[in-house]
Amino acid sequence: MIIKILDSKRSVGNPFQVGEIIADYFKTIDKIDRDKEHFFCFQLNCRNRILVAELVSVGILNASLVHPREVYTRAVRNRCSQIVVAHNHPSGDPDPSEEDIAVTRKLVEAGRIIGISLIDHIIYTPHALYSFQDHHLI
Repeated sequence: MIIKILDSKRSVGNPFQVGEIIADYFKTIDKIDRDKEHFFCFQLNCRNRILVAELVSVGILNASLVHPREVYTRAVRNRCSQIVVAHNHPSGDPDPSEEDIAVTRKLVEAGRIIGISLIDHIIYTPHALYSFQDHHLI
């Protein structure tokens, strides 16, 4: 599902800008849906402008199905240069799980193969963000 962004020329230069977009999205959905994991892919051009913001997957309270095929499908079709992925933790704890780290490694490798860089994976909670790039995990 494509997410509409009010500023169509918006760029992302830091995790907080992605967090703002996700926070705006969560304001539009009801409480029951906010309590599920949502996995997003922000497709960027070479100047970090968002070409497409996509909701790739909606999961359950503590998990979301994520596969490189679904994450990169539109990115390849849109010929984007790089992506940022993000997901929320309904628990409120922004620290990545082992599954989060494993999925990120898989996405980095898939992106390397197809030539679309994964430049960050952000975990969002209403009170904190975790950036894989800032923690040198990408």
